[in-house]
Amino acid sequence: QVQLVESGGGLVQAGGSLRLSCAASGRTFGRNAMGWFRQAPGKEREFVAAISWSGVSTYYADSVKGRFTISRDNAKNTVYLQMNSLIPEDTAVYYCAVGSSVVVTTSSFNYNYWGQGTQVTVSS
Repeated sequence: QVQLVESGGGLVQAGGSLRLSCAASGRTFGRNAMGWFRQAPGKEREFVAAISWSGVSTYYADSVKGRFTISRDNAKNTVYLQMNSLIPEDTAVYYCAVGSSVVVTTSSFNYNYWGQGTQVTVSS
């Protein structure tokens, strides 16, 4: 089985930055896509960013494009999310996930392994 552990969340003021990490252990999915999603209180989980195994293909939600950067280090089985210029609307629990195939998608239905999440809170 695969286990995902997120880290790097915390409290930050608007305009600040955070870097989230997600380390995978157990069975690896080689070249499968990986992604980040977030869920704010009272709202549904939404797509944030996704990346292919090579790192060449990346996708971002319009709300974070230009501010967030997703990357991965396959040697370390780790995916990262660099978040800059944070705004209060970014406040949510952030989850990393492993895709079911090499295809990079924005739908949570195409990701079948999830971490426990890490809280990100952005104050005004």
